[in-house]
Amino acid sequence: MGLARYAIVGNPGDWHVEHDGKIAHTYATKESAFEAAAAAASLAMREGHEIIITAPGSQGGAQTTTGARG
Repeated sequence: MGLARYAIVGNPGDWHVEHDGKIAHTYATKESAFEAAAAAASLAMREGHEIIITAPGSQGGAQTTTGARG
């Protein structure tokens, strides 16, 4: 199976989930966009795909998967 990558992108009040270069919906909060990405990722994982979900921290910048600055 392939890789399913989900990226939370946007600004306060205008958040999106990018998947395969496409953005389909707008979410009011970053958390609600994450919940949508997690639901989609759960289905992809069930089908055997490797998954990656990324979301910006409150201060932006590159972070590790645990949220610690790298």
